[in-house]
Order: sequence, then structure tokens, then C-alpha cells
Amino acid sequence: MSTTWYECKVKYRKTDEAGGQKITTEPYLVDALSYTEAESRINEEMSAYISEEFKITNIKVANYAEIHPFENADRWFRSKVSLLAYDEESGKERKTNMYLLVQANDVKEAYDNTTSVMKGTMGDYTIPAISESPIMDVFPYFSGEEGELEQLERFNALKGSKPEAVAEIVDHMEFETAPEEEAVV
Repeated sequence: MSTTWYECKVKYRKTDEAGGQKITTEPYLVDALSYTEAESRINEEMSAYISEEFKITNIKVANYAEIHPFENADRWFRSKVSLLAYDEESGKERKTNMYLLVQANDVKEAYDNTTSVMKGTMGDYTIPAISESPIMDVFPYFSGEEGELEQLERFNALKGSKPEAVAEIVDHMEFETAPEEEAVV
């Protein structure tokens, strides 16, 4: 199943180390089926962390092919991976870029984590760029924990739901129809 990630920017009042409050806008990533569901999910997730009011200022589809969390890491890095393919018809080498979001503590660890994720790849690839992402946290549907069975059921229910069947409208108006003319051959 293809996962669609939405980047949601949330504006709220944050208390800094000195005890002062400032208004900040931070991006978060949620796994959702639509913009509407992304908004609902980010509201649900953020209300657990923020006691005061907050505002969602932007929602957009994130350009990540895969998300890879790693234990003992606290920052997210955007890894650009170029897949190399040889086009036999033209005789040229083609590059296809994809972006991975990898959790790590620094750029070197992000490179190592990206390399370990790509280890099973059959084709050739290069990693031309890794940069720290502003993403504060990622909220997937499932993280594999046992307590998330309810979220799995909700996801499957949403995915399998169909629009309500429209009841057939019975037309009680009567119109005279002209008899069909016979076609002359």
C-alpha cells in the first residue's frame, strides 16, 4: 500500500528554557488518506501535547518516498537518493531521485542509516545530499506496537468504506412519449 504523508504546520505558544513564552510554527508529519483526515489527525495528535490553543496554518503533501525511524535518535534528516538506471535504447544512464526521511542524531549517522536502509537495493544508487529536516515529529498510523489495534481497525474501516448508495429516485411525473418512427432502409 502506498502511504501518503502530509506535512502539517502548527502554530502555538511555546515556553522556552528561560520560562518566557513565544509563538512558534513547527512542521509535523502525519500519515493520512486525505487533507481532511490529515487535519483531523494532527488536531488529535497535537491536543495530546499542547494544552493551550493551537492553529494549523498549512497542510501539504510531503515528498517522501519512505520514512525510517531509528531508536536513540531525536532529529529527522532528509536524504536525497539518486537511483541509477541504464536505458538500453538510448544508451544513457538515467537518474531518478527520491527522498527519504531518516531519524538520526547527526549528518554522519543519517548517512549511515540511509546506507543501511538502502542495503537491500538491487540497483545502483548514490546519496548526493543529506540535510536536517525541520520536521519535529512523525505520526504514522501504525508503529507496530500492540496497543494500536484500534487505529488499525479505524484505518481499515476508512479505507474499505464506500459512499452511501444513493436511493433510486422514482419519477412520478408522466410524459407522453412519441412512438418511435420506423427506420427506412
